[in-house]
Amino acid sequence: MNNFVTDAINLKAYNLSEADKIIVMYSRDKGLIRGVAKGVKKPKSKLGARMDLLVANKLMLYKGKNLDRICQAEALNTFHKTRENMDKIFYSMYITEVVNNFGVEDDPCSKEVYDLLYKALDKISNASGSVEILIAVIKFQLKMMQISGFAIELDTCLCCGEPVKDTNMYFSSNMGGIICSECNETFKLHTIMHHKLRDFLNACLQHDFDYKSEYDEKANDKVCSVCFELLKEYINIHSSKRFKSTDILQEIKQVKNV
Repeated sequence: MNNFVTDAINLKAYNLSEADKIIVMYSRDKGLIRGVAKGVKKPKSKLGARMDLLVANKLMLYKGKNLDRICQAEALNTFHKTRENMDKIFYSMYITEVVNNFGVEDDPCSKEVYDLLYKALDKISNASGSVEILIAVIKFQLKMMQISGFAIELDTCLCCGEPVKDTNMYFSSNMGGIICSECNETFKLHTIMHHKLRDFLNACLQHDFDYKSEYDEKANDKVCSVCFELLKEYINIHSSKRFKSTDILQEIKQVKNV
């Protein structure tokens, strides 16, 4: 009666003893869960590589008083192509950290968040280049914030409430959306958002990962990098926990630019 089965993606791991680890996972049925993987560090462990980070498993767990115990694990997706590319690894780490920071135990949105994370990790793993990786991450960022109750306003000015169409506007990370040029005379924001950039973000929010809009086709590294950084700043502001993966991403970019 204390056993339960769920699909879950490994987010983080901590050493518990010489042979055991605590695995932090996001599950399709229960949101964030933590389970003890006994003997996982032993060479002949039955759990083995299934407890690696960025692996989706079908799990059987025993419900414990403080921590659940992982009894069985069947790999659903190891996202193996991710491990062949450093950009894929670190952007995958970033989106799992977003889920870890915003996800909760017994999350009522667990199915929606799990499916979103799974699709994003799969898309990143199978991406053919940096633009495709970034588009998957941007879609994830927008949709995850929407699910978490922090949806970004991209259609109307947060100050006057008027629709902003084919004209440049300003973006406020603190307020979570766009400000028209007229209202910005009061706010004095410096982050200008071209209306075509806004339209690209709207398309990313509205469409699934497999759908390629005209904006996806036109997007380049510069456009995607600007959008990623803008959304990253917004997410950082609204997260109660500090992000470690973004520091690593920044270091990698600096090395590439040398």
